[in-house]
Amino acid sequence: MLRTGFRSPLHEIVMTTKTDFWSESCSAAELRYAVEHGATGAVGDPRAVVRVLRGERVCWGDRIGELIGANPSWTDEDVMWKVYEEVGVRGAELLAPVFKREGGRKGRFSIQAGPASYGSVDRMVGQAIGFSALASNMGVELPATSRGLAAIEEAVRRGVSVSAGACFTAAQAIAAGEAIERGLARREAEGLGADAMSPVCAVMVGRIDDWVGAAAERDGTALDPEHLPWAGVAVFKRVYGIYRERGFRARLAAAACRHQLHWSEVIGADAVLTIPAGWQRFVNASQGEVKRRIDEPAPPDVVAELSDRVAEFRRVYEPDGLTVGEFDEHGATVCELRGLTASYGELTRVVGEDHRLKASAAGVDTQSEKGVRR
Repeated sequence: MLRTGFRSPLHEIVMTTKTDFWSESCSAAELRYAVEHGATGAVGDPRAVVRVLRGERVCWGDRIGELIGANPSWTDEDVMWKVYEEVGVRGAELLAPVFKREGGRKGRFSIQAGPASYGSVDRMVGQAIGFSALASNMGVELPATSRGLAAIEEAVRRGVSVSAGACFTAAQAIAAGEAIERGLARREAEGLGADAMSPVCAVMVGRIDDWVGAAAERDGTALDPEHLPWAGVAVFKRVYGIYRERGFRARLAAAACRHQLHWSEVIGADAVLTIPAGWQRFVNASQGEVKRRIDEPAPPDVVAELSDRVAEFRRVYEPDGLTVGEFDEHGATVCELRGLTASYGELTRVVGEDHRLKASAAGVDTQSEKGVRR
């Protein structure tokens, strides 16, 4: 039941425990709702920005027209990146009061680096620095891949508050925590401050469930249907314990929420719940008790069955389940990076629909390499 003085269960979680929640939506209306109910951050990726452009078509259609008018030589991709940045800046502005209230430790908008840069450490670092400069409370998501870890370390050294993403295994999360620690240590050795930084590693708990379930189905393994939803939670709890033992300064985030366990079992952790807009309303409408559960282990019989019967679960659950050299080829990571690439393509197409319409009305040829006027 809700306790007197709290607007919602999510607000109660934030106010009475060390657990924060971030919005997985960068829609202005949905982010305002999230902040009202206690959100201390938000994430923006191409999927989320596509939803914004489609849901706020009039507003962003007009803005695209303004950009075309001011920059007639821009391509669809040029316009896409500018709009992407502006959606992020708007999100950072909506979170600015939280950032100020929390002394810069919370209240960040985490914008995702583009997958076209993932093949190069230098390109990832450069994009991270550029995005970070957009607002004082801007964070940047980089992937927990072999090159991504090097970029994470260097970006942290350069003062970027990173979020390690595309993280589906305990091994990746631990490696990301180590990379962040190396970056912080290098920064401090150079006499640069690190107190105002707030790095995060997002464990994709929902997608771990999806991946382990797909592996079991592929191998013809019939699991107790009540056990599979614990896969991602079990990984998160194990990694959280390791982070605390090793004193990692990065906070973990439980991302890709699919069901109640993904948020209820994390309550009490000095960590972040990243929750989609629809799930925020669902949680806030629930009558579930706000109770610390992070210290309660995943049911041993569940972990035993998953470990014994699904080899893929062992790979994602064990701290040494993968080597760094195997991160890039892990199936869940490969699928995620392909999905991100496709999402950026979709975002460019959505922007291009308005771009071509506005350009046509303005007499601009968007098909030529330089987009010169007809």
